[in-house]
Amino acid sequence: MKILLDTNVALDLLLDRKPFSDDAAILFSMVERGLVNGYLCATTITTISYLMSKVVGWERAKESIRGLLTIFDIAPVNRDVLDAALKGDFEDFEDAVLYEAAQQTGADLIITRNERDFKGSVISVHSPLEAVKIIPQFLEDNDRQ
Repeated sequence: MKILLDTNVALDLLLDRKPFSDDAAILFSMVERGLVNGYLCATTITTISYLMSKVVGWERAKESIRGLLTIFDIAPVNRDVLDAALKGDFEDFEDAVLYEAAQQTGADLIITRNERDFKGSVISVHSPLEAVKIIPQFLEDNDRQ
């Protein structure tokens, strides 16, 4: 199973934003243990760099990014992704880019705290709370097959 985490979910863990960091930690653990293939959008990495540098400084931001790069695959943002994002029906371009990057990687789930931003998605979209319940059930069902 391939999952793509929205920027807000990654930041929840990295900045320990309670109560959201608990579910984010479970999702990170699933990726780290190889239970699912985890993706972050390339733009997520740059956004994390910018925001974390302001909060915790550049050195800690770099350390966090290195950690992310060891755990997650990166969904690339290229001309095709950007063109598709421009043509899509999303109100927010950043969300459209993340969605199109998820499409290109073949993601099964987009995990975000802003589900309403992805209302036109053909990819299943869930909150972190829902995802930590759905993923184990999905894995169990696939083991039975």
